[in-house]
Amino acid sequence: MKAHLVIVVLVVATLPLLAQKPGSDQPSISTQRLKGPPSGPVPRLPDGTVDLSGVWVGGGPINDIEREGGLKPGELDALMLPSAKALMATRDVTMEPHNRCLPMGVPRTTPFPFRIVQTPTHKAATHIFILQEGNIHSYRQVFLDGRKHPPDPDPTWYGHSIGSWEKDTLVIDTVGYNDKFWFDRRGTPHTEQLHTIERWTRLDLGRMENKVTIDDPGAFTKPFTVTFMATLSPPGDELMEYICQENNQYGVHTIPGFNPLTGETQK
Repeated sequence: MKAHLVIVVLVVATLPLLAQKPGSDQPSISTQRLKGPPSGPVPRLPDGTVDLSGVWVGGGPINDIEREGGLKPGELDALMLPSAKALMATRDVTMEPHNRCLPMGVPRTTPFPFRIVQTPTHKAATHIFILQEGNIHSYRQVFLDGRKHPPDPDPTWYGHSIGSWEKDTLVIDTVGYNDKFWFDRRGTPHTEQLHTIERWTRLDLGRMENKVTIDDPGAFTKPFTVTFMATLSPPGDELMEYICQENNQYGVHTIPGFNPLTGETQK
């Protein structure tokens, strides 16, 4: 009995030590994560520009852009054109492009973190890069050097993005999307006419709001705006290697007559 009491006392006495990094008084990453995002003032670069850099989680839809974006139930369905509804009705999760190691597009996110990099940092940045951990280690580049959109951009997964500052809010204007990615796991569609305007606002040290206006006359009767929150990861968190494209055959079974060994489909 005494031996059991000694063990219990030792375990209880050790718990505070386990919540700290060895050799420091700082709480561990796991303890910080339980406490939620850190609090504090908005950090700034030497020129006074808001510093958005860091490893973040969230900031976009995963499963349901309507619900997660703050819209009312059925609100997005009411805005969807019949052609978009018909297309969405043909989709199920086994057809999800993101599950086939393809980029997630905009404003989609994943449960995995992303990193924002501003460059340079000693003066007004000319580029911002958004590095994604999920799937194919994809990235977006946002031009802040004053350039305009090309007149006829080639359709891509992340489009052509130009940025500007409205006080402390980064505004990202993007066109030139392809129509291949989904807005969420429900299969909410869009067309190549998609035009997004993201407004990233760092509210404090640990929280950043992303308010996205989606304008796609090929899929919706009018533009709509959805809002998401990203939270800063604890110090020490980094993007990890995520290999998805190597020999991935998710969803192959959904293609009738497809032979994964030859890559051919029998008629």
